[in-house]
Amino acid sequence: MILSGTGILAGVMGWPVSHSKSPRLHGYWLDLHKIDGAYVPLPVRPEAFPGCLRALAALGFRGVNLTVPHKVAALEICDTLDAAAQAIGAVNTIVFGEGRIEGRNTDAQGFIENLRQTAPEWRAKAGPAVVLGAGGAARAVVHALREAGAPDIRLANRTKDRAASLARDFAPGVSVVEWRNRAAALQDANLLVNTTSLGMAGQEPLDLALDALPASALVAETVYSPLAPSLLREARARGNRTVDGLGMLLHQARPGFAAWFGVTPEVTPALRAFVLGQA
Repeated sequence: MILSGTGILAGVMGWPVSHSKSPRLHGYWLDLHKIDGAYVPLPVRPEAFPGCLRALAALGFRGVNLTVPHKVAALEICDTLDAAAQAIGAVNTIVFGEGRIEGRNTDAQGFIENLRQTAPEWRAKAGPAVVLGAGGAARAVVHALREAGAPDIRLANRTKDRAASLARDFAPGVSVVEWRNRAAALQDANLLVNTTSLGMAGQEPLDLALDALPASALVAETVYSPLAPSLLREARARGNRTVDGLGMLLHQARPGFAAWFGVTPEVTPALRAFVLGQA
């Protein structure tokens, strides 16, 4: 990669990073807005991450996105953290400026904006939310729902202790449901979100009966491989509105792009098609 003579630089750091759709996503916006810049994949081993992150500012980068396994490690390196990064306990967006490393987390914003764009009539305050999982994505979702005013968040995870830890971090308003009782927890729910790996490509399916879920409830995934896992297919078949995980990826990218390149981009059907390789 040759840096001299280029415009604004940003990228995505991870290990591995070849699977990331972020370069295609940001490249679309750079072309659309005719910005002299580049967004590049940066494969960085965990042990090299601190030094590489600090070196990027000297190389002229405006910032980077972070993906697995660097999101938590960045907490100890950043000079400042925004409220979302502190609450979620992870950083997915880095902004360099005035010799400082600013860590942000835009996953929660990406999740809630995806819901609002796909189902604009949906309101977090309208009823309970059921969240499956207790990992990083679950933390972002719970933070987003609390900020949006969800009155009751029911958390179910295969490892109860991990769910209990998350619930304590975000208390009050977050309760733990035994994994075996996850179907019963859907009673009167306004939203169901799967943040687990169950149902992903190469993983075992999510075993969840939707009988108790109200027909008015929204059903969402945080992953996009596959784009329509069994949970969303089953929900659609019974008449529930659904939200796939690709929109979360697209929306979480907007604040970083705005910070680095000075333009706030839009999430459009044309962008979705391009990122999926359909255009």
